[in-house]
Amino acid sequence: MAVSWQPLSADTVADWAELTNMLAEADGTEEFYEAEALAEELQEPGVDPRLDTVGVWRDGVLAGFGQLRVSSGLFEGQARAEIVGGVRPDQRGLGLGRQIMDRMEARALELAAQRHPGVPVMLRVSGGLEGASVRPMLEHRGYRIVRYHHEMARPIPGVVPPPPELPVQPYSAELEEAVRLAHNDAFSTHWGSIPADAADWRDMASSRTFRPDCSFVSLDSDGEVQAYVLVNQWVPGEAWVNLVGTRQRARGAGLARACLAASLRAMAEQGYAKACLGVDSQNASGAGALYASLGFQLDKVIARYGRLEPGQAAVSG
Repeated sequence: MAVSWQPLSADTVADWAELTNMLAEADGTEEFYEAEALAEELQEPGVDPRLDTVGVWRDGVLAGFGQLRVSSGLFEGQARAEIVGGVRPDQRGLGLGRQIMDRMEARALELAAQRHPGVPVMLRVSGGLEGASVRPMLEHRGYRIVRYHHEMARPIPGVVPPPPELPVQPYSAELEEAVRLAHNDAFSTHWGSIPADAADWRDMASSRTFRPDCSFVSLDSDGEVQAYVLVNQWVPGEAWVNLVGTRQRARGAGLARACLAASLRAMAEQGYAKACLGVDSQNASGAGALYASLGFQLDKVIARYGRLEPGQAAVSG
């Protein structure tokens, strides 16, 4: 059995997409990706694919992969490292997941020490749905469930909300920075949120998956963004409501609801079959109730695992 370890790259993104979509089906997460969207992830600001990704091929077939992102900012004095990965169902039980985690964890701590010397690092990994095979491995490595993530969905058109009474307008490129500032204010009290810097935000707004024609904002009389809904599409026919937010001082006025209602109408007009979104199960702003009132229903519960590591000094190189 020929085994080869190498980083993910533009040359291997087709294999990566095939494996990712196989896992989405086998593990029931339905987190499907097109190859072009994954290729964009290799070019994200702050990501070095040669060091921050890994793939393992067995007899020329991609059997597993790992991917890492380390935050540019801090949350409650901690750096955050997100590890994503998976192993083909027919290749599980061979220790590949353990080896992928060994590599990704070591790189996470190294990169976090470079960006945030001496700062504790929270390693975070998805534990998938209840009963997922990855959970025993994570727990053996000292990870524990730190949060649950609810995924909600509704059919399109379904019952489409009437035109919003409050003024909203479609997203436009010139609002990019204004929406970023509104987002950072809106999420300043959100668990686990780190302020989005200009480079990361620009990367998100320029992604091929972003759908500005289904994204809406609400501005005050001075032209400042007060609320917003930003939509992406990773799966044909399925719109993903990626971000919903309202500035702290504007909450309670129904602005986010108006933006989301306008977004749902736009999805219906453009022929989408389904709208999906994710929300923290312990969200304190009432987001879950808002989404339910607009026809979204609970579809999946994803466990988020974490393990806190002590900070390390930066290594000069």
